[in-house]
Amino acid sequence: PLALGLYTVNAVYGDTITMPCRLEVPDGLMFGKWKYEMPNGSPVFIAFRSSTKKNVQYDDVPDYKDRLSLSENYTLSIKNARISDEKRFVCMLVTEDDVSEEPTIVKVFKQPSQPEILHQADFLETEKLQMLGECVARDSYPEGNVTWYKNGRVLQPVEEVVVINLQKIVDKSTGLFTMTSSLQYMPTKEDANAKFSCIVTYYGPSGQKTIQSEPVVFDVHYPTEKVSIQVQPQSSTIKEGDNITLKCSGNGNPPPQEFLFYIPGEAEGIRSSDTYVMTDVRRNATGEYKCSLTDKSMMDSTTITVHYLDLQLTPSGEVTKQIGEALPVSCTISSSRNATVFWIKDNTRMQTSPSFSSLQYQDAGNYICETTLQEVEGLKKRKTLKLIVEGKPQIKMTKKTNTNKMSKTIVCHVEGFPKPAVQWTVTGSGSIINKAKETKYVNGRFSSKIVIAPEENVTLTCIAENQLERTVTSLNVSAISIPEYDEPEDRNDDNSEKVNDQAKLIVGIVVGLLLAALVAGVVYWLYVKKSKTASKHVDKDLGNIEENKKLEENNHKSET
Repeated sequence: PLALGLYTVNAVYGDTITMPCRLEVPDGLMFGKWKYEMPNGSPVFIAFRSSTKKNVQYDDVPDYKDRLSLSENYTLSIKNARISDEKRFVCMLVTEDDVSEEPTIVKVFKQPSQPEILHQADFLETEKLQMLGECVARDSYPEGNVTWYKNGRVLQPVEEVVVINLQKIVDKSTGLFTMTSSLQYMPTKEDANAKFSCIVTYYGPSGQKTIQSEPVVFDVHYPTEKVSIQVQPQSSTIKEGDNITLKCSGNGNPPPQEFLFYIPGEAEGIRSSDTYVMTDVRRNATGEYKCSLTDKSMMDSTTITVHYLDLQLTPSGEVTKQIGEALPVSCTISSSRNATVFWIKDNTRMQTSPSFSSLQYQDAGNYICETTLQEVEGLKKRKTLKLIVEGKPQIKMTKKTNTNKMSKTIVCHVEGFPKPAVQWTVTGSGSIINKAKETKYVNGRFSSKIVIAPEENVTLTCIAENQLERTVTSLNVSAISIPEYDEPEDRNDDNSEKVNDQAKLIVGIVVGLLLAALVAGVVYWLYVKKSKTASKHVDKDLGNIEENKKLEENNHKSET
């Protein structure tokens, strides 16, 4: 490198400066010397090397004590380069006849430390010009320059908005520079997350370079411009018994810590922190809720609906009625929205609502009226009706001769609730028959059956008794040896009645057909008989006519 046409050596601060003697060694060289020039131009000799004796001598110059080294080819090295080493050095080669000189310029460079942003503001306020911080880069040579950046873009000075002041201080003992750049800044709300940094630009042996500071984010304070109220949980799912939390917030920084809450039914706002809690709310809590800053300057509102569901079942609980009685049942719903209602009987969902104009035993059971609001999770109500249908015992007895013709089955069909107890007795002896078999008790009905093989005619008595009444019915049963018409056994309830009706219908049809055939036979027999009599009379009349004709013919002949 050349500086003003001279050879230049660029060195790094603290490193070794190496300066070759750029002269050709002449014949007859006696010695070589190095000197540097003072600012006033006077020389200061610092090193000497004889070509004949091969010895090296260093002059007593305090700045270069123990720092110099002169090689055989007259290259001068200076250890631990300093800023004060920036001089004009000259290599001299001396013969008997001539002195040759070649100057070298030394330039020393020192990279500054990484810049730091010091004396940072605790926070920034909008619409206020204040000191943001100072960017400091130390120990630079030559001096550098400092530039401020926001979000990677250069901050240009703007009056009363961006004010930058750069100071450069040199350390007299080292000759190194410290650059300090202060930044005054008026932030806006958008600077809340802005990254501020600074970059120092300096020169090194190879040219211009930069070093960047770590970015800094400042807490920007700005006033609240809007207030918002929120409801937890979401207002569409609140039901009676829930807890409601109202949360009020402002968009300022720092956010407001206190608010006024306006509750339906309260004339004045309630001062509170940013939350207001209501527990176990009722339906009368439905309404408009508001919150504002404590100075009432800003306000927001929301509407809360507390959903409810009421169910009234009439009658409910345990109800006892008599068979055949009417029982009106109503399930009335009152709710904040349309509710779904359904009935369950004995764990089975019913298709229609129950209605009892004439109670039967099968109507007894556990009824549940249940309703839900599908939009509101967990809002469900139900009430129960335990219906008991009571009835006095009713008895019907039937008998049937078994297929083996050796025994008869006698059945006592019983209705009633509570379930009647059944006893059998034989009239005359009055003894209790304990070998009866009972069918399952279903819908207030069951049967008690015994099998007997009577050797003589007997009368069996069936006794059914519950808490309401005692009912007795008897049936005469002939001995096995005496033929009798057996009554079909009622298997159960409606089916047996249908079977009996069908049997009666069939018997009626058969008897009708037999009667019709009998009448037709009689009519036919009378018709045949009458036809034969008429035939005889006709033959007789025809004979008389023939005789009369013959007599007339004979009379005519006589007259002729």
